[in-house]
Order: sequence, then C-alpha cells, then structure tokens
Amino acid sequence: MWAGGFVPRATLIILALMSMGSWYIIITKLIDQQKIFKQSKETSAKFWKASSIAAGSSQLTEGSPFRFIAETGTKATSHHDGALLEQIDLSTWVTMSIQRAVDKVQSRLADGLSFLATVGSTSPFIGLFGTVWGIYGALTNIGMTGNASIDKVAGPVGEALIMTALGLLVAVPAVLGYNWLVRRNKTAMEDVRSFSADVHSVLISGAMSTSQAGAAAAKKIG
Repeated sequence: MWAGGFVPRATLIILALMSMGSWYIIITKLIDQQKIFKQSKETSAKFWKASSIAAGSSQLTEGSPFRFIAETGTKATSHHDGALLEQIDLSTWVTMSIQRAVDKVQSRLADGLSFLATVGSTSPFIGLFGTVWGIYGALTNIGMTGNASIDKVAGPVGEALIMTALGLLVAVPAVLGYNWLVRRNKTAMEDVRSFSADVHSVLISGAMSTSQAGAAAAKKIG
C-alpha cells in the first residue's frame, strides 16, 4: 500500500493521525474524569465539615472544579457592588455566577469529544476512498497490461480492501470512546450540579442572615 503512490500514503497517514488523536483524547479524558470522581469523594468527606464555605474551599485540591465553584460563589457574595450590579438582587447574582462556573466545568469536560465524533463519522469514508483509489489503480494496471489473471488481481485488490478495514479500525474505538465518555461526563456533572446547588443554598442563607442581622442592628441604633 505504501508503494501505491501519494494518495494511498496520504490516506494511511491521515488514518494514523486520527487513531493517535482519538486514543490520546480517550486516555486523557478518562484520567480527568477519574480525578473528578476522586475529588467528589474528597469534597463529601472534607468540605461540608468545615465551618464556612471559604474554610471548606481551602481544604479541597487546587484546581478542583468543586473548589472553583465554591470560590466563585464566595466571591459573588462579597463583590456584589457597582451601579449596574446593584440592580440585580444578591440571590440572582450568586445563581448566575455559580451557573457560569458550572458551565465552564462542563465545557472543559466536553473538550475533545467533538474530535472523537468527527473521527467516528469520517474515518470509514476515508478508508473507503483509499479502497476505491486502490481498486481504480488495479483496474488501470489490468487495462494497460491486458493481464487479468487472479494472481495479478488478488494482491492489489486485497491491499485496497485493507484500507476499508483500517478506516473501521479507527472509527470503532472513536465511537465507543465518545459514547462512554459522554455517559461518564453526565455522571460527573450530576455530582458537580448537586454540589453547586448545595453551595448556592448555603451562600444565600448566610448572606440573607447577615443582611437581616445588619438591618436589625441599624434599626436598633436608629
């Protein structure tokens, strides 16, 4: 196949790059997801035993999505100022900030999945193109030489058909990996969303209590 010319070589190189890219993404995303599952257990064990959201965040692993969400919510409660932001009530502002943090986590988890989907849908056709080109070359050679014996046809046609097999060999792991990673992403995001909802409730209740206490103190002084 390599001696067949530029087109078969280019097809083989493209399929090889697709395969390496797919396996790289599958392995790295599995590692990232495993970290999130581990960090979720760490959060359940450490975070909710702390005296405050800020104290709980400091006990979580640096770079953890759970720590990122908690710190984002904490900053939202303490930086609700400015002429424009004051037009938004505190609960809505904290909700928006936490939701943006959750969206960023989800976007990071989804990185690379589009490449797997592209490889899974296009690599069979790339392999088929290599097959068609190889058979075309074999038929052209038969027409030029006038020799259509089976020993002269079987080799070139068989090599061309291998291209289709290579295309499927690249596509199948990409499709299976994509579906598997999407399911695991959903499980990971369920933990992230549950945590963000709990953090939101704690932050809002704490902020409201502080606000009410301040208002009562001001009324008493007045």
